[in-house]
Amino acid sequence: MPTNELEDLITQAAAARLRSVSREAIYGLVARGKLRVVEIGGQKFVRRTEVENYTPEIGGRPKSSPGTEKRATGRIRATNGVSTRGRKGGKK
Repeated sequence: MPTNELEDLITQAAAARLRSVSREAIYGLVARGKLRVVEIGGQKFVRRTEVENYTPEIGGRPKSSPGTEKRATGRIRATNGVSTRGRKGGKK
């Protein structure tokens, strides 16, 4: 591997600091194949240029088109109309 390519390699922890994200976020990108890994001597590195050029995909559920009805939220209501979701032991 030429020297300039070795200089482009950084640890996954350094990649996380570079992007201001957690190490787990970088590990996830590697696991999903969004970032390639180079293993040298048992340690894994990613390319700085790939980390800098990575653009996250837009996630989440697609927006519904206008005119469509909203679906039920699935919230359970007590017979007296008070929500019991997230409460333990009733009213205080």
